[in-house]
Amino acid sequence: MKPMRYIDAILQGLQEEMARDSSVHIFGEDVSLGGPFGATKGLSDEFGAERVRNTPISESAVLGLAIGAAL
Repeated sequence: MKPMRYIDAILQGLQEEMARDSSVHIFGEDVSLGGPFGATKGLSDEFGAERVRNTPISESAVLGLAIGAAL
């Protein structure tokens, strides 16, 4: 395996799991734009806005979304 940056390994892992399992969703602040460090770069284009969603800067909103998704 060739060496890679940690952030690239995270992105690769997310891509592999989203391709393997359609129930995997990502949500967070600016994730559809790639996130602040690029860990989700291109995932919105590849998997669609339904599975990669931005959230407001509100911990309670993120928590509510996670609880609702788990039900």
